[in-house]
Order: sequence, then structure tokens, then C-alpha cells
Amino acid sequence: MYFSYFPKRLYDLSGDKTETLVTDLFNRIKVREKIKDQLVLYSTYDVVDGETPESLSYKYYGDTAFYWVILLINNVMDRYYDWPLTVEQFETYLKKKYTNPDGVHHYEITQSSGKTSSEGPSDYDHLIQVNSTTANAVSITNREYEQRVQDQKRQIKILNRIYLTTFIEEFETTIRK
Repeated sequence: MYFSYFPKRLYDLSGDKTETLVTDLFNRIKVREKIKDQLVLYSTYDVVDGETPESLSYKYYGDTAFYWVILLINNVMDRYYDWPLTVEQFETYLKKKYTNPDGVHHYEITQSSGKTSSEGPSDYDHLIQVNSTTANAVSITNREYEQRVQDQKRQIKILNRIYLTTFIEEFETTIRK
């Protein structure tokens, strides 16, 4: 369904002057930051282990075909690496990326000015990376670091159902320009 909105173009694929009608994949639409910040348009959601954009599309919109709306709103460019991994995928990823998943990734402390506390389970903006010799530095393992990345990916926005048709119409108009 997503690519059905993209314009079609004649293109010489083989260089023999025979043109073929193809979908123009070079168009890219990004949801404007001002719109992404409009809380009334969205619900926040924490993706549960194993949930996919398709399953959430069905859960919220009654059809798996709108998975691309969820991906687009959350600026997920790579469906397999920008979406939270399952527990099993995460363990495989850790083993491939790190010789020692439980080794030290970095050290950190709570900053002394500005934001000094967390505003939720996956909010680490109050922490800063430091050298291991810094007083009160806490070590963060590779596993902890990568789990934080996954936790941040789990927090997504779901477009409220009442705006779905308007969103798709706007997308179609914009992509065809």
C-alpha cells in the first residue's frame, strides 16, 4: 500500500532506450517536527517484545496495511534495525557485535547542572559520559548500553485513528508533487 502512493516514471533500466514504467522510490517524505510534537495527534506506546509495525497497525487501525504510517511517524528508516529487537534477536545482536557483551562500554555520572534526574524509564539525558577516573563514575556495560538503545526504540508514537485518513490524504498529495 505504501508504494502505491509513489509516482510512476518511465525509465530506461538497461540502457537500450526501452523505457519501463517504474515506481519512483527517490521521493522521501518526513513528518514535520512541528506536527510530531502535537500531542493531540498521537498516543505514546511502548512496543512489547515481538510486536511488529504490522501487528500494531492491526491493533490500532484494524488493518495491517497501515504499518508504514507507524514507521513514517517514528522515522524508522530501516525496518529491521530501527525497530526494537526481540529478546532473541537482541542476544544474537550482542554476541555478534561484542566479544564481551558484559564488558565496560563507558562510564557516566549524573550531571551537576541542568537536567539532573530521569523523566522516565528510558530517559538518560541527565547522565554524561566521563573517564573511568572521574569521581563517582559508574560503569555501563555493552549490554546495558545496547538495552538503553532498544528501550528508546520501544517508545513510539501511534497516530490517533481519527487522523489516519487525513494523514494518508496529505501523504498522497505530498508524495505526488
